[in-house]
Amino acid sequence: IITPVEIYRGFRDLGFCIPFSLGGLLINIFFSYPTTLGHSWLPDPLFRIYTDSIHKAKHGSDTGVYSSDGNLRLMLFNEVFEKMDSSRAEDTIEVDNTTRLEIDRREPSLGVGDLFRLHAKNRVAADPAGWSFAAMEWWTTWLLLQRDGRLWKKDLRAMYDGTLFWRIREEREKNGQLQHGYGWQDWLGGLWKNGTWKTWEIRHKDRVKIEAEKEL
Repeated sequence: IITPVEIYRGFRDLGFCIPFSLGGLLINIFFSYPTTLGHSWLPDPLFRIYTDSIHKAKHGSDTGVYSSDGNLRLMLFNEVFEKMDSSRAEDTIEVDNTTRLEIDRREPSLGVGDLFRLHAKNRVAADPAGWSFAAMEWWTTWLLLQRDGRLWKKDLRAMYDGTLFWRIREEREKNGQLQHGYGWQDWLGGLWKNGTWKTWEIRHKDRVKIEAEKEL
C-alpha cells in the first residue's frame, strides 16, 4: 500500500520542490480507486494505492511498455528508441549556426521533440484522460532525468524496473545534488542570463570555450 504521505515524501526524496511534490498527490486522487477495485467496490477514504492491483490503474494512450497485467515488455521498450530517437540519424545536433552538440552514440536517447512525437503517436481517440496522464508522466520524467536535454535509455530502463529511484535518493544523500534533472532554477536562470530555457546548450558552449582556451 502507498499512502499520500509516502507519495509526497518520495517526490521530496527525489529532489522535487514542495509545490511540485504536493501536485504529486494527484497520483493518489486519480489512481487510488482503480487499484482499490481489486479489493472492494467502495473507494478508499484515505486515497491509498494498492500495489498488488496497480495494473488496474493502467491508462490509455500510453506506450504499451507495460502490459495489462503490469508486466514490462522489453521488446516494446526497445522499439520506442528504435522508432523515436531522432539523434540516431546523426552524430551531432545543431545548437546554433556555430555550435553543434555531440551525441553519445553508445546509448539511445529521446529529446524533447522526440517525446512530443511519441505522445502524439500514442494518442487514441476520445481519451483526454489518457492524453493528460501520459503528458504529465513524460513531463515529470524529463524534469527528473534529463541530461544534455535528453532522456537516456539506461535511465528509463532503471525507472521502469524501479531501481532508479533508490539510486537517486542515495546519490542525493551522498552528494547533496544530482548530475541530471531540470528545475525552476535552470528555467529562470537560463531565461534571465542567456535568454533560453535550454540550459544544457549553454553548458556545452561553456565547456567548448574552456577546452579551446586550454589549447591556446
